[in-house]
Amino acid sequence: MKKYFILLLFISSVGQLFSQQVQFKVLNRLSQQPIAAVNIYKGAEWITVSNKEGQFIVNLDSISENYILKAIGYQNLSVQLSSTSGERVFYLSTLVEALSEVQIRSTNIPTGLQNISSSISVIRAAEFRRTDATNILESLNNVPGIYINQGALNTNKINIRGIGARSQYSTNRIQAYYDGIPLSTAEGELTLDDFDQEAVERVEIIKGPTSSVYGAGLGGSINLYSKTSIKAETSAKLGSQFGSYNTQKHVLQASNSTENSSIFATFSSLESDGYRENGNYDRKSALVNGAISTSDKGKLSYIANFTQLKAFIPSSLNKNDYLNNPESASFTWKQAQGFESYDRGLLGGSYTHSLSDNFTNTTSIFISFRDAYEPRPFDILKEESVSAGIRTKFNLATQLFKLPSEISFGAQYYNEWYETGTFKNLYKDFPGQGSVLGDRLSNNEQDRNYSNFFAQINLDLTEKWSLEVGANLNTTKYSLTDLFSSDQINQSGNYSFETIFSPRIGSSYEIVRGKNIYASISQGFSTPTVSETLTPDGQINTSLKPEIGTNFEVGFKGNWLDNNLYIELSVYSIQIDNLLVAQRIAEDQYIGMNAGKTNHNGIEFLTNYNFQLSKSILVKPYLNAAFNFFEFDQFINDDKDFSGNKLPGVPKYTMNVGVDLKTFNGFEFFANFRNVGELPLNDANSEFTDSYNLLNFKASYSFKIYKSFELNLYGGVNNALDEQYAASVVTNAVAFGSQAPRYYYPGNPRNYYGGLQLSYGF
Repeated sequence: MKKYFILLLFISSVGQLFSQQVQFKVLNRLSQQPIAAVNIYKGAEWITVSNKEGQFIVNLDSISENYILKAIGYQNLSVQLSSTSGERVFYLSTLVEALSEVQIRSTNIPTGLQNISSSISVIRAAEFRRTDATNILESLNNVPGIYINQGALNTNKINIRGIGARSQYSTNRIQAYYDGIPLSTAEGELTLDDFDQEAVERVEIIKGPTSSVYGAGLGGSINLYSKTSIKAETSAKLGSQFGSYNTQKHVLQASNSTENSSIFATFSSLESDGYRENGNYDRKSALVNGAISTSDKGKLSYIANFTQLKAFIPSSLNKNDYLNNPESASFTWKQAQGFESYDRGLLGGSYTHSLSDNFTNTTSIFISFRDAYEPRPFDILKEESVSAGIRTKFNLATQLFKLPSEISFGAQYYNEWYETGTFKNLYKDFPGQGSVLGDRLSNNEQDRNYSNFFAQINLDLTEKWSLEVGANLNTTKYSLTDLFSSDQINQSGNYSFETIFSPRIGSSYEIVRGKNIYASISQGFSTPTVSETLTPDGQINTSLKPEIGTNFEVGFKGNWLDNNLYIELSVYSIQIDNLLVAQRIAEDQYIGMNAGKTNHNGIEFLTNYNFQLSKSILVKPYLNAAFNFFEFDQFINDDKDFSGNKLPGVPKYTMNVGVDLKTFNGFEFFANFRNVGELPLNDANSEFTDSYNLLNFKASYSFKIYKSFELNLYGGVNNALDEQYAASVVTNAVAFGSQAPRYYYPGNPRNYYGGLQLSYGF
């Protein structure tokens, strides 16, 4: 018996030489908080579970073996563990981050979404995965209060709460930033199509006048943020997608993060023949961003983006062609083979420095350029622009009136040099050859600049009651130099607008834990563009005034069921004075003028719910809706009184209903149903689009193929009901000769896509 006991003791001792208990810890990647109830698997075998401190212990030897960490609401993580493992802490990424836990970065003072006294929507990586990823704007279309006119991959208009709806072919009166670097031109024109969602981590959208933060932004602001990492890792991803209309997308990504630095690089190529004639599209884009910790108190971040685009334009159709021949292009655009092409670049850097424990400064400098060529049936447009600017912001945490408070103040200066010229298009003289450059028709240089000075104070009046007060001071100037003398018209001149003061005040109150009510009043403005200020005789109309909008809003934000159910409700009223319109003064001659007032009254609702259907299935249903009551208060144009009519270009309502489903074994499923109400096409409300329904599906499956290699296969269908609908419209389209007005851009019929992504992490 004694011999057996000695033998057993020897075997046990030998096992201890080669195996030992090792303790690990699991943290939430964003919050850095411990995660309890993380299940640890070795292959298909369950091993143990983490405690409330996020800790777990595993018997390991010196040979690395593969383990999988699984937790409800988090993405699975494959790791290699051994008794000599250097890493003792692991980070899990949430499948769906609770909205109430999101820290908003786009305000002057970062604040939790639930405590902000305004309506801000957040689009995260989980929402991006719902779409085919060919256009980042499709994800924005799922936000209440936002409506995207998508005429083609390169023909998009964004309107927020009805502002921007009267724009003909592009987005204006909305500010946009990428990591704090301005994307809108000095006149407020905006193109977000250049940015691939593969390079974006999240989007924050402030709805309604935001001039107290960003200056001229009557409709709001859209803030894009690049991908970042909080742990040391190196990864690469290669993806290809194929779809209807010979659509192909290829993406290559690489990143490296250390304790003190990070760099992310993305290259994407998107090509498509398009559903319609003359609809070919080709875009190449590259983006590099990163950050370097220069010291314990300083951090430098940087971004560089370059886009090359050539996209043909099918243009809009009249009602007969829209209904009976929607795949056709407009006759003249087809004959001219009209397109737009440009090279566009953006370079910026920001340095954040802690001047003390409670006082920080962030200063950003940026420069961008655009070189564009656009043949159109009526002329050929050439554009060149270079923009540069600087923005600095100070944040101080202190006591004010013996109350906890935060103060933010700073300034921004932006200058844009812009040269434009038009030429005759001789496509009629060269049948079948498309556009041919002819004699010059115009040549102008513009120098545009503006300055913003801003400040904001956040006060905690009590533990549950907070107050926000902010203001912005803006000056806008431009000069115009007419370099074309053949027409005997000299449009040269200088122009400046009066200094505009834009205040904001808001308050949030937590009525019970996790449930807040808020109210705010804010003001915004948009200045006229250069083309709107020019008269037919070449003079500058100095009597034009900026559009001014005042926003009144009340709302509710609340959590239920342990933060799994989130609801937002907002009711707002925006009154816009000095509405800018194109006033006809003679045949084919127009002049910009302040001609009216509009009322933008609306209700927005959002809810999402996360629940565990089983031990391995997470389900997220969601519903959002916007009900719009937008109308002209006072509006007389060309001796016609449109007062009381509905604002054209905005649907009566929008509603999105959907469900996201994810399993622990890597399967995901997304379904979205969108209902869009009828939409007025002109100021007289004599024509309307029909309401329509869209149903989209997508499924994907991710799995390990070898150690650190992961493969994701996916596929989907857009417009599964094969609905015929107007994806975009031209408001107040004009009939030429005997032709009917061309209001409509047809939406794509049912179409399919599929792809794969190969990822490698080490």
